[in-house]
Amino acid sequence: MNEQQRPRIGIIGTGAIGGFYGAMLARAGFDVHFLLRSEYAAVSSNGLRINSAVHGDIVVPQVQAYQDAAQMPACDWLLVGAKTTSNAELAPIINAVAAPGAKVLLLQNGLSVEDELRPLLEPHLHLLGGLCFIYINRSAPGIIEHQANGTVNLGYHSGPATEGEGYAIAEQGAGFFQLAGLESKALPQLQRARWQKLVWNIPYNGLSVLLNSNTEQLMREPHSRALIEDLMQEVTAAATACGYPLSEKVVQGTLKSTESMPAYLPSMYHDFSQKRPMELPAIYKAPLEAAEAVGCAMPKVRMLLQMLEYVAV
Repeated sequence: MNEQQRPRIGIIGTGAIGGFYGAMLARAGFDVHFLLRSEYAAVSSNGLRINSAVHGDIVVPQVQAYQDAAQMPACDWLLVGAKTTSNAELAPIINAVAAPGAKVLLLQNGLSVEDELRPLLEPHLHLLGGLCFIYINRSAPGIIEHQANGTVNLGYHSGPATEGEGYAIAEQGAGFFQLAGLESKALPQLQRARWQKLVWNIPYNGLSVLLNSNTEQLMREPHSRALIEDLMQEVTAAATACGYPLSEKVVQGTLKSTESMPAYLPSMYHDFSQKRPMELPAIYKAPLEAAEAVGCAMPKVRMLLQMLEYVAV
Protein backbone atom coordinates (compact mmCIF):
# COMPACT_ATOMS: atom_id res chain seq x y z
CA MET A 1 0.00 0.00 0.00
CA ASN A 2 1.54 3.31 -1.05
CA GLU A 3 1.26 6.61 0.82
CA GLN A 4 -1.59 7.87 -1.35
CA GLN A 5 -3.69 4.82 -0.46
CA ARG A 6 -3.25 5.29 3.27
CA PRO A 7 -6.19 7.08 4.86
CA ARG A 8 -6.17 9.94 7.32
CA ILE A 9 -7.04 8.44 10.70
CA GLY A 10 -8.54 10.25 13.66
CA ILE A 11 -8.38 8.92 17.23
CA ILE A 12 -11.36 9.95 19.34
CA GLY A 13 -10.45 9.18 22.91
CA THR A 14 -6.70 8.89 23.32
CA GLY A 15 -6.61 6.73 26.43
CA ALA A 16 -4.87 3.37 26.66
CA ILE A 17 -6.72 1.78 23.72
CA GLY A 18 -6.83 4.79 21.41
CA GLY A 19 -3.28 5.78 22.30
CA PHE A 20 -1.88 2.31 21.66
CA TYR A 21 -3.52 1.64 18.31
CA GLY A 22 -3.02 5.22 17.16
CA ALA A 23 0.67 5.11 18.05
CA MET A 24 1.14 1.79 16.28
CA LEU A 25 -0.52 3.14 13.12
CA ALA A 26 1.50 6.36 13.29
CA ARG A 27 4.71 4.35 13.65
CA ALA A 28 3.72 2.43 10.51
CA GLY A 29 3.49 5.65 8.54
CA PHE A 30 -0.21 6.46 8.69
CA ASP A 31 -1.41 10.05 8.99
CA VAL A 32 -2.89 9.90 12.49
CA HIS A 33 -4.57 12.76 14.39
CA PHE A 34 -5.32 12.49 18.11
CA LEU A 35 -8.13 14.23 19.99
CA LEU A 36 -7.31 14.64 23.68
CA ARG A 37 -8.75 16.33 26.72
CA SER A 38 -6.96 16.17 30.07
CA GLU A 39 -3.74 14.75 28.58
CA TYR A 40 -3.41 17.27 25.76
CA ALA A 41 -0.61 19.31 27.35
CA ALA A 42 1.47 16.22 28.23
CA VAL A 43 1.08 14.52 24.86
CA SER A 44 1.55 17.64 22.73
CA SER A 45 4.77 18.40 24.65
CA ASN A 46 6.22 14.93 25.22
CA GLY A 47 4.52 12.71 22.64
CA LEU A 48 3.11 9.23 23.24
CA ARG A 49 5.09 6.43 24.84
CA ILE A 50 4.19 2.73 24.82
CA ASN A 51 6.12 0.51 27.22
CA SER A 52 5.37 -2.78 25.48
CA ALA A 53 6.35 -6.25 26.61
CA VAL A 54 5.62 -7.37 23.03
CA HIS A 55 7.02 -4.65 20.76
CA GLY A 56 9.56 -2.98 23.04
CA ASP A 57 9.49 0.70 23.88
CA ILE A 58 7.64 2.75 21.27
CA VAL A 59 7.81 6.53 21.26
CA VAL A 60 5.89 8.85 18.93
CA PRO A 61 7.66 12.14 19.70
CA GLN A 62 5.69 14.41 17.38
CA VAL A 63 1.98 13.75 17.88
CA GLN A 64 -0.64 15.53 15.82
CA ALA A 65 -2.65 16.39 18.91
CA TYR A 66 -5.79 18.48 19.26
CA GLN A 67 -7.78 19.69 22.23
CA ASP A 68 -10.57 21.03 20.03
CA ALA A 69 -12.21 18.79 17.42
CA ALA A 70 -12.94 21.86 15.28
CA GLN A 71 -9.21 22.14 14.58
CA MET A 72 -8.89 18.57 13.31
CA PRO A 73 -8.83 17.83 9.58
CA ALA A 74 -11.55 15.66 8.06
CA CYS A 75 -10.63 12.00 8.63
CA ASP A 76 -11.32 8.95 6.46
CA TRP A 77 -11.31 6.59 9.43
CA LEU A 78 -12.22 7.43 13.02
CA LEU A 79 -11.14 5.08 15.80
CA VAL A 80 -13.23 5.62 18.92
CA GLY A 81 -11.26 4.50 21.96
CA ALA A 82 -13.34 6.34 24.56
CA LYS A 83 -15.54 4.48 27.02
CA THR A 84 -19.05 3.53 25.94
CA THR A 85 -20.43 5.80 28.67
CA SER A 86 -19.44 8.86 26.59
CA ASN A 87 -20.74 7.77 23.16
CA ALA A 88 -23.76 10.09 23.12
CA GLU A 89 -21.65 13.18 23.72
CA LEU A 90 -19.04 12.02 21.20
CA ALA A 91 -21.52 11.60 18.34
CA PRO A 92 -21.52 15.31 17.33
CA ILE A 93 -17.72 15.29 17.36
CA ILE A 94 -17.61 12.20 15.16
CA ASN A 95 -20.05 13.76 12.69
CA ALA A 96 -18.02 16.97 12.58
CA VAL A 97 -14.60 15.34 12.07
CA ALA A 98 -15.64 12.60 9.64
CA ALA A 99 -14.98 13.02 5.93
CA PRO A 100 -17.84 12.09 3.56
CA GLY A 101 -18.28 8.31 3.63
CA ALA A 102 -15.86 7.92 6.55
CA LYS A 103 -15.55 4.71 8.49
CA VAL A 104 -16.20 4.90 12.25
CA LEU A 105 -14.65 2.04 14.24
CA LEU A 106 -15.74 1.53 17.85
CA LEU A 107 -12.87 -0.02 19.82
CA GLN A 108 -15.15 -0.77 22.74
CA ASN A 109 -16.41 -3.58 24.91
CA GLY A 110 -19.98 -4.68 25.45
CA LEU A 111 -23.12 -5.42 23.49
CA SER A 112 -25.36 -3.12 21.41
CA VAL A 113 -22.88 -0.23 21.49
CA GLU A 114 -23.21 0.20 17.71
CA ASP A 115 -27.01 0.00 17.90
CA GLU A 116 -27.12 2.90 20.34
CA LEU A 117 -24.66 5.10 18.44
CA ARG A 118 -26.02 4.50 14.93
CA PRO A 119 -29.08 6.80 15.19
CA LEU A 120 -26.80 9.64 16.30
CA LEU A 121 -24.50 9.41 13.27
CA GLU A 122 -24.91 10.87 9.80
CA PRO A 123 -26.36 8.26 7.40
CA HIS A 124 -23.39 8.51 5.00
CA LEU A 125 -21.01 7.16 7.65
CA HIS A 126 -20.01 3.51 7.86
CA LEU A 127 -20.10 2.08 11.39
CA LEU A 128 -17.90 -0.84 12.42
CA GLY A 129 -17.21 -2.62 15.68
CA GLY A 130 -13.69 -3.45 16.78
CA LEU A 131 -12.89 -6.16 19.32
CA CYS A 132 -9.56 -5.59 21.02
CA PHE A 133 -7.79 -8.51 22.67
CA ILE A 134 -5.13 -6.68 24.60
CA TYR A 135 -3.81 -6.30 28.14
CA ILE A 136 -3.07 -2.65 28.60
CA ASN A 137 -3.43 0.32 30.93
CA ARG A 138 -2.39 3.95 31.12
CA SER A 139 0.18 4.62 33.86
CA ALA A 140 0.60 8.39 33.41
CA PRO A 141 -0.46 11.10 30.94
CA GLY A 142 0.79 9.98 27.52
CA ILE A 143 2.35 6.76 28.90
CA ILE A 144 0.78 3.36 28.21
CA GLU A 145 1.80 -0.01 29.64
CA HIS A 146 1.25 -2.90 27.20
CA GLN A 147 1.53 -6.33 28.85
CA ALA A 148 0.39 -8.75 26.16
CA ASN A 149 -1.49 -9.42 22.91
CA GLY A 150 -2.83 -6.59 20.75
CA THR A 151 -5.13 -8.36 18.30
CA VAL A 152 -8.00 -6.27 16.94
CA ASN A 153 -10.79 -7.77 14.82
CA LEU A 154 -13.27 -5.72 12.81
CA GLY A 155 -16.89 -6.28 11.85
CA TYR A 156 -19.16 -4.09 9.73
CA HIS A 157 -22.30 -2.97 11.51
CA SER A 158 -24.24 -0.52 9.34
CA GLY A 159 -24.10 2.22 6.77
CA PRO A 160 -24.50 2.72 3.04
CA ALA A 161 -22.53 -0.41 2.10
CA THR A 162 -24.05 -3.70 0.98
CA GLU A 163 -23.19 -6.83 2.98
CA GLY A 164 -20.30 -7.71 0.67
CA GLU A 165 -19.04 -4.14 0.57
CA GLY A 166 -19.20 -3.95 4.35
CA TYR A 167 -17.06 -7.03 4.74
CA ALA A 168 -14.55 -5.57 2.27
CA ILE A 169 -14.39 -2.37 4.36
CA ALA A 170 -13.68 -4.46 7.46
CA GLU A 171 -10.94 -6.28 5.57
CA GLN A 172 -9.45 -2.96 4.51
CA GLY A 173 -9.35 -1.76 8.11
CA ALA A 174 -7.81 -5.05 9.26
CA GLY A 175 -5.14 -4.55 6.62
CA PHE A 176 -4.16 -1.23 8.18
CA PHE A 177 -3.59 -2.87 11.56
CA GLN A 178 -1.65 -5.69 9.91
CA LEU A 179 0.67 -3.12 8.35
CA ALA A 180 1.22 -1.80 11.87
CA GLY A 181 2.46 -5.23 12.98
CA LEU A 182 -0.74 -6.33 14.70
CA GLU A 183 -2.90 -9.40 14.24
CA SER A 184 -6.23 -8.39 12.74
CA LYS A 185 -9.03 -9.91 10.67
CA ALA A 186 -12.48 -9.09 9.35
CA LEU A 187 -15.42 -10.70 11.13
CA PRO A 188 -18.34 -12.19 9.20
CA GLN A 189 -20.66 -11.82 12.24
CA LEU A 190 -20.00 -8.90 14.56
CA GLN A 191 -22.71 -9.79 17.09
CA ARG A 192 -21.45 -13.34 17.61
CA ALA A 193 -17.94 -11.99 18.19
CA ARG A 194 -19.27 -9.46 20.70
CA TRP A 195 -21.01 -12.25 22.65
CA GLN A 196 -17.83 -14.31 22.60
CA LYS A 197 -15.80 -11.42 24.02
CA LEU A 198 -18.36 -11.07 26.80
CA VAL A 199 -17.38 -14.58 27.91
CA TRP A 200 -14.19 -12.93 29.22
CA ASN A 201 -15.40 -9.43 29.98
CA ILE A 202 -18.40 -10.27 32.16
CA PRO A 203 -16.62 -12.37 34.83
CA TYR A 204 -13.20 -10.74 35.00
CA ASN A 205 -14.21 -7.09 34.86
CA GLY A 206 -16.84 -7.30 37.58
CA LEU A 207 -15.02 -9.70 39.88
CA SER A 208 -11.80 -7.68 39.71
CA VAL A 209 -13.76 -4.75 41.17
CA LEU A 210 -15.75 -6.64 43.79
CA LEU A 211 -12.89 -8.87 44.98
CA ASN A 212 -10.09 -6.30 44.46
CA SER A 213 -8.11 -8.95 42.58
CA ASN A 214 -6.22 -9.38 39.33
CA THR A 215 -6.78 -12.22 36.87
CA GLU A 216 -4.04 -14.40 38.35
CA GLN A 217 -5.54 -14.15 41.85
CA LEU A 218 -9.05 -14.84 40.55
CA MET A 219 -7.88 -17.92 38.67
CA ARG A 220 -5.79 -19.28 41.54
CA GLU A 221 -8.54 -19.32 44.18
CA PRO A 222 -10.87 -22.33 43.63
CA HIS A 223 -14.12 -20.57 44.60
CA SER A 224 -13.60 -17.54 42.39
CA ARG A 225 -12.46 -19.74 39.51
CA ALA A 226 -15.61 -21.85 39.82
CA LEU A 227 -17.73 -18.68 39.80
CA ILE A 228 -15.89 -17.45 36.70
CA GLU A 229 -16.72 -20.65 34.87
CA ASP A 230 -20.37 -20.46 35.95
CA LEU A 231 -20.62 -16.90 34.66
CA MET A 232 -19.03 -17.92 31.37
CA GLN A 233 -21.52 -20.76 30.96
CA GLU A 234 -24.40 -18.32 31.47
CA VAL A 235 -23.01 -16.03 28.78
CA THR A 236 -22.62 -18.84 26.25
CA ALA A 237 -26.14 -20.08 26.97
CA ALA A 238 -27.50 -16.56 26.45
CA ALA A 239 -25.57 -16.15 23.20
CA THR A 240 -27.07 -19.39 21.90
CA ALA A 241 -30.56 -18.34 22.94
CA CYS A 242 -30.09 -15.05 21.09
CA GLY A 243 -29.13 -16.86 17.90
CA TYR A 244 -25.34 -16.68 18.16
CA PRO A 245 -24.21 -20.16 19.23
CA LEU A 246 -20.65 -20.36 20.47
CA SER A 247 -18.36 -23.34 20.32
CA GLU A 248 -18.37 -25.65 23.33
CA LYS A 249 -14.62 -25.02 23.51
CA VAL A 250 -15.00 -21.27 24.14
CA VAL A 251 -15.24 -21.48 27.93
CA GLN A 252 -12.30 -23.84 28.45
CA GLY A 253 -10.26 -22.01 25.83
CA THR A 254 -10.91 -18.68 27.54
CA LEU A 255 -9.95 -20.08 30.93
CA LYS A 256 -6.77 -21.61 29.54
CA SER A 257 -5.68 -18.43 27.74
CA THR A 258 -6.30 -16.36 30.87
CA GLU A 259 -4.19 -18.75 32.95
CA SER A 260 -1.29 -18.25 30.56
CA MET A 261 -1.40 -14.43 30.55
CA PRO A 262 0.35 -12.10 33.01
CA ALA A 263 -1.52 -10.94 36.09
CA TYR A 264 -3.87 -8.26 34.79
CA LEU A 265 -6.31 -5.74 36.20
CA PRO A 266 -9.13 -5.19 33.68
CA SER A 267 -10.31 -1.77 32.55
CA MET A 268 -13.34 -1.75 34.87
CA TYR A 269 -11.02 -2.11 37.87
CA HIS A 270 -9.15 1.03 36.82
CA ASP A 271 -12.40 2.90 36.15
CA PHE A 272 -13.67 2.03 39.62
CA SER A 273 -10.41 2.78 41.43
CA GLN A 274 -10.16 6.16 39.69
CA LYS A 275 -13.82 6.97 40.42
CA ARG A 276 -14.89 6.94 36.78
CA PRO A 277 -18.23 5.53 35.61
CA MET A 278 -18.08 1.80 34.98
CA GLU A 279 -19.36 0.43 31.67
CA LEU A 280 -22.24 -1.44 33.29
CA PRO A 281 -24.84 -0.69 30.57
CA ALA A 282 -22.78 -2.12 27.71
CA ILE A 283 -21.10 -5.05 29.48
CA TYR A 284 -23.94 -6.19 31.76
CA LYS A 285 -27.31 -4.54 31.18
CA ALA A 286 -27.44 -4.96 27.39
CA PRO A 287 -26.64 -8.72 27.45
CA LEU A 288 -29.11 -9.26 30.29
CA GLU A 289 -31.86 -7.45 28.38
CA ALA A 290 -31.10 -9.37 25.18
CA ALA A 291 -31.21 -12.69 27.03
CA GLU A 292 -34.39 -11.80 28.91
CA ALA A 293 -36.09 -10.88 25.62
CA VAL A 294 -35.69 -14.48 24.43
CA GLY A 295 -36.56 -16.06 27.76
CA CYS A 296 -33.04 -16.89 28.91
CA ALA A 297 -32.17 -16.26 32.57
CA MET A 298 -28.67 -15.23 33.70
CA PRO A 299 -29.05 -15.23 37.50
CA LYS A 300 -25.38 -15.04 38.45
CA VAL A 301 -24.65 -12.33 35.88
CA ARG A 302 -27.64 -10.37 37.22
CA MET A 303 -26.39 -10.72 40.78
CA LEU A 304 -22.95 -9.56 39.69
CA LEU A 305 -24.52 -6.48 38.12
CA GLN A 306 -26.55 -5.76 41.25
CA MET A 307 -23.44 -5.83 43.40
CA LEU A 308 -21.56 -3.60 40.95
CA GLU A 309 -24.43 -1.12 40.98
CA TYR A 310 -24.22 -1.06 44.78
CA VAL A 311 -20.53 -0.09 44.80
CA ALA A 312 -20.71 2.15 41.71
CA VAL A 313 -19.70 5.76 42.15
